[in-house]
Amino acid sequence: MTPRPSSSGPEPRKTTGKKTAGKKTAQAAEKAVAKKAVAKKTPAKKAVAKKAVAKKATATKAVANKKGTQKTATKKTATKQAVPRGAAAPPRAEVAVSPALDAGDRERLLAGTHHDPHAVLGAHRVPGGVAFRAFRPYALAVTVLSGKLRVELHDDGDGFFSGLVPLAEVPLHRLLVAYEGTVLEVEDPYRFLPTLGELDLHLIGEGRHEQLWRALGAHPATHDGVAGTRFAVWAPNARGVRVAGGFNFWDGTGHPMRSLGSTGVWELFLPGVGAGELYKFEITRPDGSRTFRADPLARRTEVPPATSSVVHASDYTWGDEEWLAHRADAPAHEAPMSVYEVHLPSWRPGLTYRQLAEQLPAYVADLGFTHVELMPVAEHPFGGSWGYQVTGFYAPTARLGDPDDFKYLVDRLHRAGIGVLMDWVPAHFPRDDWALAEFDGRPLYEHSDPLRAAHPDWGTLEFDFGRREVRNFLVANAVYWCEEFHIDGL
Repeated sequence: MTPRPSSSGPEPRKTTGKKTAGKKTAQAAEKAVAKKAVAKKTPAKKAVAKKAVAKKATATKAVANKKGTQKTATKKTATKQAVPRGAAAPPRAEVAVSPALDAGDRERLLAGTHHDPHAVLGAHRVPGGVAFRAFRPYALAVTVLSGKLRVELHDDGDGFFSGLVPLAEVPLHRLLVAYEGTVLEVEDPYRFLPTLGELDLHLIGEGRHEQLWRALGAHPATHDGVAGTRFAVWAPNARGVRVAGGFNFWDGTGHPMRSLGSTGVWELFLPGVGAGELYKFEITRPDGSRTFRADPLARRTEVPPATSSVVHASDYTWGDEEWLAHRADAPAHEAPMSVYEVHLPSWRPGLTYRQLAEQLPAYVADLGFTHVELMPVAEHPFGGSWGYQVTGFYAPTARLGDPDDFKYLVDRLHRAGIGVLMDWVPAHFPRDDWALAEFDGRPLYEHSDPLRAAHPDWGTLEFDFGRREVRNFLVANAVYWCEEFHIDGL
């Protein structure tokens, strides 16, 4: 029998006296019975012994583990105590991640529906270093250049390239892109911050940006020391917008724009693109289809019937300071006024703006007129018309020259003492599918109700004056002609 452990209580007292004889007899009987049951009890005793051994082993392990834990805790405490107060804890080791784009981002970039390509393309700090990602359709290889650093990115297929470089900070970098038969060293357009500020976006959202043409459209600029062109367009219903032009062979796949929040403005700075480049916006509509659209705020266009917008930078120097200084000396309704109305393309057909500037001022002055009234000068698609169905509200028609040529004409009229008025058409616009009609896939500049949008006589679309962004587009347009071209009245 297993002896009772001392922890269970005191040993029972021994019996004395008369009970001794009975005790001996009982012990003899027990021995006899025990001899018979030896064979049966032996296996059971062995099993009990095994269990006891197992329990002891388990208990021993538990004690060992407990001691080990205590030792470990003691070591940790000793380590903690060894670090002096105020000292920085050693940094945790970062687990490197794959720099490749996930399937969702790849699919949206390929489909032209990614609203924030700058968040995934370019260089970004990630666990394990800096991830470089580039989207260069048709490229054979892409290499990152930064000082002495030269890292060839892995080809992930479909024009995507990526690589993880063990760097602590994101460096300034360029890309060496290899195509079939040529290698180009270019800036990465997805390393730049937005070119539009919070104030611009706030004013656009409120519909009161009086110099809207300075915020939207295409503007050659130097951004972070890099020359290029910043593009911005209002397209709130678009699922995605890309820039296409001669600089990317009219394939905007590799140049998606980013959405700048709830204003509906999309923006992208493209290094290396300068004045004179042709471009359009490739818009992905809400239904997933795509459309190429001319820039509503383009300041220069192709000569019709071509419909592309042109990146423009003016370098004209005005010479009509005296006219501007004195034109308000006398109230307009009290001063003598005689107006000569003229349609520039048909006045003397074939003359350009600069050629007109040599003939028109003297002709008008000799006849005794004080002002000329120019029939619509803004770009329009049908040259056989008077120009009252406008598609390029911010661009003088390219049939007679570029915007600086038109400035020269106005300048020469002012220097001859002739005021310049201009017919302005803020009422309606044509339905051409490359211009304003359903610009981003839904009614935007026109009213959403077709009965209210359609002009009953001209077959054109009427502006939705109830929308603040549309009113802003038109008011800023009026200010634009007066500020940029010194027009005296509309």
